[in-house]
Amino acid sequence: MGALPVFRWRLAPDGYATRRQLRAQGLRPGGQGVAATLERPRRRRGPLVAHLYRVDLAKPVRPMTPGRWAALAAANLARRVCPACRRDAGYVIPTSLGTCVPCAYPGPGGPEGST
Repeated sequence: MGALPVFRWRLAPDGYATRRQLRAQGLRPGGQGVAATLERPRRRRGPLVAHLYRVDLAKPVRPMTPGRWAALAAANLARRVCPACRRDAGYVIPTSLGTCVPCAYPGPGGPEGST
């Protein structure tokens, strides 16, 4: 197998797209490998690289099934439950804190008194 074609930034020919561009069209790579790369030169560092896929080989995005919706809802709920007080915080708990804000910064009354 030969080397991949390399295009300069914004100069890729029609028929190639990044993952985000494919998703905006309702497509996915569908198992195909990277067909080409884009390179954007930068000063003092290596170039920014974007992988391109062929649009004609892309497949439609798989639809969300009820099982997938349920799994996504469970995963989002798990991100909202505080591991310290086991309550639904009402927001996604920041990974920088690791707990809900009242548990991370307890007031004079403890986590219960600061909400």
